[in-house]
Amino acid sequence: MKKVDNPEVKSLFDLYKHLGLSTDLIHPLVGFSILNLKDIDFEFPYHSPSFRPDYFSFLFVKDGNGHYKIDEHFFQTTPQTIYFTNPSNYRTFGWTKIEEVYLITFDEAFLKEYVSKSIFEQFPFLLTETVQPKIVTEEFYLSVEHIYLQIHREYMNHALEKYYIIGHLLAVLLYKIKEYFWLDYNPIYEGNRSSQIVKSFKQLLEKHYRDLSSGKVETVFRVQDYADAQNLHPNYLSSVIKSKTGKPITTWITDKTIATAKAILQNSNLPIKEITYKLGFAEIAHFSNYFKKHTSLSPAHYRKENNNPLK
Repeated sequence: MKKVDNPEVKSLFDLYKHLGLSTDLIHPLVGFSILNLKDIDFEFPYHSPSFRPDYFSFLFVKDGNGHYKIDEHFFQTTPQTIYFTNPSNYRTFGWTKIEEVYLITFDEAFLKEYVSKSIFEQFPFLLTETVQPKIVTEEFYLSVEHIYLQIHREYMNHALEKYYIIGHLLAVLLYKIKEYFWLDYNPIYEGNRSSQIVKSFKQLLEKHYRDLSSGKVETVFRVQDYADAQNLHPNYLSSVIKSKTGKPITTWITDKTIATAKAILQNSNLPIKEITYKLGFAEIAHFSNYFKKHTSLSPAHYRKENNNPLK
């Protein structure tokens, strides 16, 4: 299966442009879009190449037929289906018929600016790794159709504060969907891939800093590297780690950096200059300020107070 591996293909606008599909109705700089896919010039049957998005999406299928595939999971989309995906693994989609199918996409930045800064605390289901499409009751579909059509009208408007209006309407839609699908959902108790993501991250974090200390590796991992190791987008990895552990991924990395620095200072005679470079800092002053910020002591003072006589 051919993959879209172009690093510039990040948003829905980028994806459609790359695939040669119409982008006239997509605003590329906002992080939000809503489209009736009937307005996109698909040629049926349509089959996409494999791609990995950096956005969340809801698909509302009132009249259409197609499929989505994520990893080994294959899902049919039929009338009165609601389907949710998030930034995660590679997927494909295909369509054999589209009459009325609305696609809503949004990224994390849009959610935090226009819906809520604590978006994943309010809507933890957004971190669900793979969700099977659900055929809903006619009553429920009509209730959410009313909301997404209003969102579409606002999106097509040129009102000065339209995205604040859209943000409020999107929050209503998320609450409706949360109540219908995920009323009791809590990712802390989810024994699926999200838990494995946290476990793998912690294992890699420990191993990487052991390798740094022993000199097996010389380049310090950043968030992007930890994400790449699991074939995830860094924003998605960060969101899963924060939601499941209550601590941002940058704090995990900072804590491990400080713990490693302390161990080296206590248990070796390695000059502070070499520790600085070993832990990825370009200058001694930067490392010293960083260390003091998190410990209230300079590296030299910490070493003096915590000298290991057996080193």
